[in-house]
Amino acid sequence: MKTLRNAVWTLLVVTALTGCSTAQWVSLFNGEDLKGWHVECKPKDKMKTYWTVDSGTILCNSLGDKNHHYVWLVSDKQYDDFILTFRFQAYRESKGNSGIQFRSVFDPNLAGGWLNGPQIDIHPKEPMTWRTGMIYDETYEVQRWLSPSRQNWSMTNDYEPKEHLFKFADEGDGWNEMVVICRGNHIKTIVNGIVRSDWDGTGILDDYEHVFRRSGKKGHLAFQLHRNDELKIRFKDIMIKKL
Repeated sequence: MKTLRNAVWTLLVVTALTGCSTAQWVSLFNGEDLKGWHVECKPKDKMKTYWTVDSGTILCNSLGDKNHHYVWLVSDKQYDDFILTFRFQAYRESKGNSGIQFRSVFDPNLAGGWLNGPQIDIHPKEPMTWRTGMIYDETYEVQRWLSPSRQNWSMTNDYEPKEHLFKFADEGDGWNEMVVICRGNHIKTIVNGIVRSDWDGTGILDDYEHVFRRSGKKGHLAFQLHRNDELKIRFKDIMIKKL
């Protein structure tokens, strides 16, 4: 039986996975401005504007401009255990990479500015859109795939899952749904109703490198513009619930 891919199914999955909680869902985007968020990047990119609000969505647009390093839209608040849900829209003409970092901390003195912490990949580049939902570690001393575990940043077709769903803006309703569940060292990601990562980070998220960089257990959320990429992507319906 095929996996049901709709909002009702996702809410049922989230409830089953996390159990009851008295915490309330909180919106992280008001649809009008970037209140609650700020941009972090290297000094040379400070005067550039890649992150804006457009038509009630958060838009990242670097099309026609590869001359930049990583540029992150970072939450003002920090979080430890939570359920995060949001929708994103990807475009075929965009060949860039994005992602959502969590439990991450920006260090302005490291490599000219670096955001240490794990990241859920969002990869709107064919033929590897199936990477979306995998977990990478941007912690400076690590920089490798965590789920699936790899020695570095490289990825091969051997890891393509049997079932995955990724929609471009011209397909269906044009929006993808991401759910991220963080409870202790256990991280689960769900993309369009399909579990993509179900990972136990014990011994990694609490190891020396993450403790030293103050990431992995608690930190900021951050949407990423990958260095030297031409990216166009939108985000909306960003909701979080503390566990």
